Amino acid sequence: MFGIAYLKAPPTTYVLHYKRGRVKREGAGLSFLYYRPTSTVVLVPAGSADVPFVWTETTADFQEITIQGQLTYRVREPGKLAALLDYSVDDRGKHRSDDPDKLEERLVQAAQVLGRAVIGRLSLRAALAATEALVTEVTAGLRTAPAVAMLGVEVLSLAVLGARPTPDLARALEAATREQLQREADESIYARRNAAVEQERIIKESELETELAVAAKQRELRERAVAADIAIEEARTALIAKKVANDKQDADSKAYAIDAMLTPIREVDWKTLTALSAGGGDARSSIALAFRELAENAQKIGELNMSPDLLRTLLAK
Repeated sequence: MFGIAYLKAPPTTYVLHYKRGRVKREGAGLSFLYYRPTSTVVLVPAGSADVPFVWTETTADFQEITIQGQLTYRVREPGKLAALLDYSVDDRGKHRSDDPDKLEERLVQAAQVLGRAVIGRLSLRAALAATEALVTEVTAGLRTAPAVAMLGVEVLSLAVLGARPTPDLARALEAATREQLQREADESIYARRNAAVEQERIIKESELETELAVAAKQRELRERAVAADIAIEEARTALIAKKVANDKQDADSKAYAIDAMLTPIREVDWKTLTALSAGGGDARSSIALAFRELAENAQKIGELNMSPDLLRTLLAK
């Protein structure tokens, strides 16, 4: 009525009321009456806002990569932003221009310029894995960028939701990764087989060492047994040699005794021994002795006659 209107702004909206080109009142969450024909109302959102973005950049090896994320910001100096962009509203509370949308475009462009510098020095594989480094460098660059500070905006956070190559590159990378994983699996199998073979070799060596130790111990036992047998045979040989020596000494003693006993007999004439053995009373012994003497002198005997009575005497029992 009569051009008078009432404005009530939420706490997250910064209000600037211009009248005749000068700021009459400003602040967050104001409510007041104003005269439309002579007033301009500027509403600057002061709360945090999220801006999604999608970039397509080129890596150092000339491969395209798509970066998708979200930028969160808030207007820290609404007066400075209102001086650069038109945030004035009409009678229905709608912004008269599209400058509020330009703010988000400028922030996304500033982030894209910083992100291009990071992606441009990385290879495709490195860029796909460098999301944390990308977030760190771009966030730090936005917070110190003069273009962002000039707008009176504070960057709260930057999140990279994904980094994807083109479909053809994605399939190629999947094939390469699949082959690499298959090679790693094969290498794991080979390593496991080699480990099994190595363990088998160690077991065989252990068994051979055990067999060698057992053979050495058995050889040592046999050597000890042979040494014991040799010692027994040596003792037996020494015993036999001692017995032979003793028997020889005994025989020598007996021979000496017999020799000593026979020595006096050797010096006696055999005729005397014969007479002694016959006792001097046996006629046949005397006749035999006489025949022996005749035999010794046979060359001197021309003819020998023996009577039947003599023969009967000799043959008689």
